[in-house]
Amino acid sequence: MPPPPPTTLAQLPGHAAAAYGDLEALTDGEVRWTFARLAEEISAAGRAAVAHGIRPGDRIAVWAPNSRQWIAAALGAVGVGAVLVPVNTRYKPAEAADVIRRSGARVLFTERGFLGTDYARDLHASGEDLGELATTVVLRGGRGPDSWEAYLAAGRAVPDAERAARAARVRPEDVCDVLYTSGTTGRSKGVTATHGQTLRLYTSWSELVTLRPGDRYLLVNPFFHAFGYKAGVLACLLRGVTMLPEARYDTDRVLARMAAERVTCLMGPPTVFHGLVHHPRRTAHDLSALRLAGTGAARVPASLVDEIRTALGAPDVFTAYGLTESGGVVSVCPTDADADTVARTVGPPLPGTEVRVTGPLGQVLPAGEPGEVQVRGYHVTPGYLDDPAATAEAVLAGGWLRTGDIGVLDGRGYLAITDRLKDMYVVGGFNAYPAEVESVLLTHPAVVDAAVIGIPDERLGEVGAAYLVTTAPVTAGELTAWARERLANFKVPRRFTVLDELPRNAGGKLLKTELRRTARGEPA
Repeated sequence: MPPPPPTTLAQLPGHAAAAYGDLEALTDGEVRWTFARLAEEISAAGRAAVAHGIRPGDRIAVWAPNSRQWIAAALGAVGVGAVLVPVNTRYKPAEAADVIRRSGARVLFTERGFLGTDYARDLHASGEDLGELATTVVLRGGRGPDSWEAYLAAGRAVPDAERAARAARVRPEDVCDVLYTSGTTGRSKGVTATHGQTLRLYTSWSELVTLRPGDRYLLVNPFFHAFGYKAGVLACLLRGVTMLPEARYDTDRVLARMAAERVTCLMGPPTVFHGLVHHPRRTAHDLSALRLAGTGAARVPASLVDEIRTALGAPDVFTAYGLTESGGVVSVCPTDADADTVARTVGPPLPGTEVRVTGPLGQVLPAGEPGEVQVRGYHVTPGYLDDPAATAEAVLAGGWLRTGDIGVLDGRGYLAITDRLKDMYVVGGFNAYPAEVESVLLTHPAVVDAAVIGIPDERLGEVGAAYLVTTAPVTAGELTAWARERLANFKVPRRFTVLDELPRNAGGKLLKTELRRTARGEPA
């Protein structure tokens, strides 16, 4: 008899151990764990969370790259009732501190020395207000009382029965994580999700994309994002898939690891696949085990879908669409669809999910007419953390979520995303928000007005283009350096154009549609 499906993330590691026991669950460097061993490591981290006074409902932040320690720390704490708050590893200390402070995180798991960055030192040296943060644990590179080893050691005094009792009290309707996402105002909002809706969503997603026991999944998507954590770690535990976490994406390393580890599944933004397809030494690596490739988060040309199937040899390719407020997924295009369908649409809604397209007055539009995409289903967020006004604006009466995206439904019920109501654009799979970038550019002493839009980029999908009004000559290099000191690299515009004035209407509203036409070389 197969074990009953888990109803909370607290039950998930034990479920995976019972269902897949001796199958390989994780390969990280020289470490190889079975599903049974992974469950033991997560239990040890759960006992450590209890020992450190982490209570049900407490928020714990993780600001670190992909690793086995990330998985154990997060699921160990969530398994005793804590709420996970992942933090983008590309954030500067001020950006990370903002999330930590507003989430009310009491414990932070982080690292030292990753790509020359000491997250723990830089954060505490920044002088930023860290709110209720009381404990910092260094997952890798720590020594002494703040190390991961010391954190785990404290848990040895906690009986496992106590941890199990805490796990048993976690309910499907409890919040399991808060993922921060920004709107056009640039102020990030904490999107809540519950245990029950998360498990139901990624059980459905895993089945649709055909994950299966024995698959080997290279996790290049960062765990701070739903694509890496939920469509990665959680999906692997649900389906008996081996996890191969990558701390950072490097095409040479990825090609070598795909061949050495016989990787069968790879998912990421189009830029990942573009880099692999066009790598000069791709054919020197045996990628014949690859069977499943998933992409999205940016425009996907049909030619790239064909190249993934021919050059990389993955017969099953899918695209998907979602947003943080929908748990990360709304629709999935079937893996066996033709290249044009995979590139042009994001498939039909998930089972149990409704999608409608509405006009400016809220009227539901027929198939073939573009309008705002709205979503209703069990996986729509219960709301933004401590922000009822924003919740009421995003989730309408009747449970319909406003996505802010413009789309079209065809006669089959397949959805195509054609534009955005919001100005947000996606750089290599990461969301960038113009208002935030504009506010940084406006702090430059020579800049008096700024507007940022997303423009197409062959490798990254989209990049930022900034249009500025200045009071003194300033070079693109100076502006790039200014932005890089204050923003994560993916947010930094790749193009700067100085204008006499920005296009605005009679009421002073910025006309970004005109800037987009300018960027495309069309007359204003």
